[in-house]
Amino acid sequence: MPCYAIDGIRPVVDPTAHVHPTAVLIGDVIVGPGAYIGPLASLRGDFGRIVIERGANVQDNCVMHGFPGSDTVVEENGHIGHGAVLHGCVVRRDALVGMNAVVMDEAEVGTQTIVAACAFVRAGLKLPPRSLVAGLPAKVVRELTESEMAWKREGTAVYQDLTRRCHASLVECSPLTEAEPDRPRMPAPDVKPLVATKREGA
Repeated sequence: MPCYAIDGIRPVVDPTAHVHPTAVLIGDVIVGPGAYIGPLASLRGDFGRIVIERGANVQDNCVMHGFPGSDTVVEENGHIGHGAVLHGCVVRRDALVGMNAVVMDEAEVGTQTIVAACAFVRAGLKLPPRSLVAGLPAKVVRELTESEMAWKREGTAVYQDLTRRCHASLVECSPLTEAEPDRPRMPAPDVKPLVATKREGA
């Protein structure tokens, strides 16, 4: 992986974490046990500290950065969707930040809270636990249901399993020129999009 020290400070990656070879880690970055860092994620600890705690995931094309002296933190089992931007904020334990959402400086995403895709969480906003948050700017919509929190936990567990799969079998290769007969499919864990879960429960 592209990994750079700056001012003598080197990133730290727990041996049980998976950092994709195209992700970039710079300076004061700490990636904890069992964490997953996806392709093309950028974790820039060249001003403030970046911390990814145990079992959290930061998916493809995410950006994490902060002002000097700040910490940008994803706590245990945090879940950061594709393309999200976190800047000088804290995402608490078991929370989810959706795809292409932005969470700004000194904001706090509460424990088990879900920030919807494309939401904008303004600087300094403290979001309560177990809430669904959406909009531009982001606002609390309602409290999460038990089934929504269970759906989030299942999705995070899938990424924790992906970390193990990557350690076991991810290798760089050349593509085939055509699909082979009876081409196998990827393992299909029993997790569905939230909209499908709600539809089935209706």
